[in-house]
Amino acid sequence: MSFRTNRVAIFIDGPNLYATSRALGFDIDYSRLLREFEGRGQLMRACYYTTVIEDQEYSSIRPLVDWLDYNGYTVVTKPTKEYIDANGRRRVKSNMDIELAVNAMELAPHIDEMVLFSGDGDFRSLIEAVQRRGVRVTVVSSIACQPAMVADELRRQADEFLDLKQLQPRIGRSPVERIRTAVGEA
Repeated sequence: MSFRTNRVAIFIDGPNLYATSRALGFDIDYSRLLREFEGRGQLMRACYYTTVIEDQEYSSIRPLVDWLDYNGYTVVTKPTKEYIDANGRRRVKSNMDIELAVNAMELAPHIDEMVLFSGDGDFRSLIEAVQRRGVRVTVVSSIACQPAMVADELRRQADEFLDLKQLQPRIGRSPVERIRTAVGEA
């Protein structure tokens, strides 16, 4: 297969990527992330999955979700679900695994490579199913932090594993950029 005709789709488990980048001590520059993976071939889709709390006046995730939506990403959100656990404590459920898996299976016939930004072992079966359809799968997470942010079975199932730490120089924001963004100079 020619490198130029390689059709690539990116699937980002937002909360998982956020936790991994935080554990490694850097912020993701999502413009750079897109450019990095456009270099692998024809980028068919870049999907970002996250939940949002709808009844909050301000949500810290909303500016990111809006920016991604206007800058080349397909953003998939759903409201968080609140429930009371067996001990009477209020809990929030915020899982987008099914949405990501369904979209990946729908796109599988149209892509050659799937790049999954997640370390969640629940995605092992998805990777296996996509591979049976002839799609090469790259998992991006990290073993460079303690504890490792990727499930061993997910890493082993992937055709390729990229440690987010190795991508940091190419997709991370520098501390100066972080400060400029925080004060609104970007």
